[in-house]
Amino acid sequence: MVDTPVDAARPVSPGVSAWWRAATIALLVLLSIAGAAGASMFAQFTAQIEHVQSKLKATAQVKYVAVLLDDKQAPAMLVTMNLQDNEMQIQRLNAVTEGREDSMQLWALSDGDPARSLGVLQSKGKTLRLPATERDFASATRLAISVEDKGGVTQAKGPRLPYLFTGSVVQKAL
Repeated sequence: MVDTPVDAARPVSPGVSAWWRAATIALLVLLSIAGAAGASMFAQFTAQIEHVQSKLKATAQVKYVAVLLDDKQAPAMLVTMNLQDNEMQIQRLNAVTEGREDSMQLWALSDGDPARSLGVLQSKGKTLRLPATERDFASATRLAISVEDKGGVTQAKGPRLPYLFTGSVVQKAL
């Protein structure tokens, strides 16, 4: 009788070894973790974009600025135009206020055109908001404040001269 090795009689299995199975499972686990991390990072990125967009909407977009000076060239009023809210903000920079029978009225001045009224300053507080559009400022080269009778005057009558405060309009780049 011929001795044959036991291994030689056993047919070779065409299957995959256990080592390759373990490596495949480990890689699948790593891929699923990477996919979950990517999805989480995408969700965080989307939330950050939404947060920044909401902050941008809440931030005033000032396009026009004017510092009105008194007769001694000292800053008296700061006027800014907020495009998002269609309003201008007027800040008093000095202690000058109108009398009991007077009102301060804001005028837009442009070369060759009559003065256009932008509104009457009704409040004696430090900050005041008046409705305005970009069109109100687009052609204006200067702003001025006059002292008028209580309640202001009509555009047809025009401002009382000389102006109390005047200043150039500056258009900011956005």
